[in-house]
Amino acid sequence: MPGSASISCLGPWPKDVGIMALELYFPSQYVDQAELEQFDGVAAGKYTVGLGQARMGFCSDCEDINSLCLTVVQRLMERNNLSYDSVGRLEVGTETIIDKSKSVKTVIMQLFEDSGNTDVEGIDTTNACYGGTAALFNAVNWVESSSWDGRYALVVAGDIAVYATGSARPTGGAGAVAMLVGPNAPLAFERGLRGTHMQHAYDFYKPDLVSEYPVVDGKLSIECYLSALDRCYSVYRSKIQAQWQRDGVEKLFSLEDFGFLLFHSPYCKLVQKSLARLMLNDFLSHPSPNMQSGAFTGLEAFRDVRVEDTYFDRDVEKAFMKASSDLFEEKTRSSLLVSNQNGNMYTPSVYGCLASLLAQCTPSQMAGQRIGLFSYGSGFAATLYSLRVTQDHTPGSSLDKLVSSLSDLQVRLDSRKKVSPAVFSENMKLREETHHLASYVPRGAADDLFPGTWYLTRVDDKHRREYARRPLTHELPAEPVRSNHTAEHVPSPAKKMPRIPAAPAGPEAAVTN
Repeated sequence: MPGSASISCLGPWPKDVGIMALELYFPSQYVDQAELEQFDGVAAGKYTVGLGQARMGFCSDCEDINSLCLTVVQRLMERNNLSYDSVGRLEVGTETIIDKSKSVKTVIMQLFEDSGNTDVEGIDTTNACYGGTAALFNAVNWVESSSWDGRYALVVAGDIAVYATGSARPTGGAGAVAMLVGPNAPLAFERGLRGTHMQHAYDFYKPDLVSEYPVVDGKLSIECYLSALDRCYSVYRSKIQAQWQRDGVEKLFSLEDFGFLLFHSPYCKLVQKSLARLMLNDFLSHPSPNMQSGAFTGLEAFRDVRVEDTYFDRDVEKAFMKASSDLFEEKTRSSLLVSNQNGNMYTPSVYGCLASLLAQCTPSQMAGQRIGLFSYGSGFAATLYSLRVTQDHTPGSSLDKLVSSLSDLQVRLDSRKKVSPAVFSENMKLREETHHLASYVPRGAADDLFPGTWYLTRVDDKHRREYARRPLTHELPAEPVRSNHTAEHVPSPAKKMPRIPAAPAGPEAAVTN
C-alpha cells in the first residue's frame, strides 16, 4: 500500500492530505501529427510546430468512458496492492457523457462487488475539462471534514476528446487518470492556496446531445483561458502573500517560488504561452522590476500595457516567451510528455502533466518542491492551486514509491501502435455513426488493446452496455462483466488476475477546453 489511512476520523485534522498514488491510462494506438498534416493538406508544421503536438492517441469503437475508467481504477488498485474496502469515497470527473442519468461512478462500483463494499460516497462531476479538479477538491475536502471515516478517497478523471473534421481535430486525445487521496501524502495540498475564477461564456460547449463533437469559438476560448489564468494567478498570489505576512515574511510572490508549474494542456504551445503570460503578470505587478539585468531585461516598452489588452498581442507574446524560456525549460517542459505524445485528454490533462513530471524526475529532485497546477474548463471554470512535495525521498518512502510507479511511462508510450491518418479518419467516422446506437457490437479488435484493458463488448436493445477485460497474460480468457443490468460479480482482481508488473496555428484553429 502507498500509505495508511487508518487514522481515527475523530482525532485532529488529518495532516498532509493529498495525492498518495497516481495511475494513468491512454489508448494503445496513435496517429502521427506530421503525417496528419500531410493527410489534411495543411502546411508542414501547423500541428507539430504551431500546436506543439507530435502524436495523438485515440480510441476505437470498443472503448468508451466507462471502459477507460474501469481500466485505470483496477490498474491503480492492483499496482498498489489496495483492497476495495479501503475506499470510502469515489469521485469521477468527465465531460464524456454516454448516459444523461446513470453515472460512470456507478459502473465502476462493479469492481467493488467482491469486497462487499457499497458504502462509497461520491458521484460524477461535469464542467468541461474542470470536472476532474472539482472531483479532486471534493475528495480532499471529504478527508479534511467531519464526514471522513478514515478510509481513502479515489478520484478518476477521464475523457475521449474528439472533434469534427477540421482545424480542431488535431487537438484531440483520450485517456484517464486515477488518484488515491488520503493523509500523510507525498503530494500534499497547501491549505488556503487556491485561486479560482468562474464566469459565463460560450467558448466551448456540447449542446447536441446525440453528438460527441463540441461547438467551439476558438478565439474566444483562448481569451477565456488566458483571462482565467490572469485572475487565478492574481488571487493565488494575494492569498500566499497574506499567509507570508501573517508569518512575518515580507516579499512578493513570483514564478520563482514554484518549483514546477503545470497547466491544463489543450496543446503544448498554449502552455508555453501561458507561462510567458504569468511572467507578464509578475512584470506588471512588480513595483520596480529590474529591466537592466535578469529576466526582465529589455522589456521597458511593455511596462505600461494593460494585461486585458494583450491576449492577442503578438509583440507582447513573443517578448515574454523569449524572456521566460529558461523558466519554461526548468519548471514546465518536462510536464508535457503525455500532452505532446497523446494529446488533450480533457479532465485528466493537467494530471497527465503531473504524471509526466513525476516520471522524469528523481525523488530527490522532487523533494520539498512546490508544484503549481492550473486547471481550466470551458464555459468557464478555473483554479490555480499548489501541492507541496514531502521532504522524505529515502528509498521505500511514499514519494519514492510514487515516482517509481510512473517510471515506465515513456516505455508505455513507445509501445503503442502507430496507425495511418486514413485509418484514424475511418475510426472517427465509425465513432460518429455508432457511439449512440443500441443493439451494437463494436468492430474494434480487443487484441489491439493493452493487456488488462477493459473494453465494450456490446450494447443491447435497451442501450445497456457490457464489458470484458483483456487478460494480463495471453493464456487467460477475457474477463466479462455487464455494466448496467446484472447481479453477476466482477471477479476479484487479487484472485483472478496476476498483478501488473512492476507554422503556428491561428486562434481559429485552437481549442482550450
